[in-house]
Amino acid sequence: MGHVRRSDWTVLELLRWATGYLEGKGVTSPRLEAEVLLGHALDLNRLGLYLHHDRPLCPEELARFKPLLLKRAKGFPLQYILGETEFFGVTIRIRPPVFIPRPETEVLVEAVLERLKGEDSPLIADVGTGSGNVAIALAKNLKGARIFATEISPAALSLAQENAYVSDVSSRIDFLLGDLLSPLRSLKLPGGLDAVVSNPPYIPTGDLPGLPQEVRYEDRRALDGGEEGTCFHRRLAAESREFLRPGGLLAMEVGDGQAEMVAEILEGYGWDKVEVLEDLSGTERVVTARKLEEDGWKGS
Repeated sequence: MGHVRRSDWTVLELLRWATGYLEGKGVTSPRLEAEVLLGHALDLNRLGLYLHHDRPLCPEELARFKPLLLKRAKGFPLQYILGETEFFGVTIRIRPPVFIPRPETEVLVEAVLERLKGEDSPLIADVGTGSGNVAIALAKNLKGARIFATEISPAALSLAQENAYVSDVSSRIDFLLGDLLSPLRSLKLPGGLDAVVSNPPYIPTGDLPGLPQEVRYEDRRALDGGEEGTCFHRRLAAESREFLRPGGLLAMEVGDGQAEMVAEILEGYGWDKVEVLEDLSGTERVVTARKLEEDGWKGS
């Protein structure tokens, strides 16, 4: 970064240089990320950068920007650098190694909101809550909902609690440490849950070494879905009915090319009304199903 030692940079000049630098490091959206990083360093939004495009930068501002740019060039995720990301209209705090919310997961939230429309004070489990993004989005949009958010990582659970407090929904979300649905067994929920929702790990174990460098900063437990990527979908298909009321909803995010396999798993475990939903790119992203109204299935 030799040229960044210049002391007479303007905002626009530095943006152009940083864009080329990030592009040379393989960053997918170098201009946008250069704008976001410089805006973060200067406490300006993108419009503010261009309104002040010819303003010279002082040495202190350059000193704040340089380490951010270097981190991103080395593959450190942008969201971790900023310390936050947006999800379903909510600002979510994020720090390593907690799984970073992705835009495609908004389809999961939309699917649940649509299917619980008209439910009075629904009880929902968000299994593997991570940063708490799904639970918080549901709580924000279902004013009477009570949500039980489970997570195996203490670091993630702590961050999720922090996010819920900042989003002013912590009074309606119970955070529980443990593996998948196991923390719910001690609660003895009357009548059962209305929905079990999960964005489980779904990357096949063999694909993990080939992931982009930035993904490897995230907790492997939030990524590794077993040999076929459907280990946790299978467990949720087998275990969720115990906690749901008759007709209750199970909604799970799936990886590319996994929807048909997960739908077959659900059908094999006796679930009803199995549906596959696409994200905005046309990728099959969410699979939903209903517990039978009279659930006498005795399969293994």
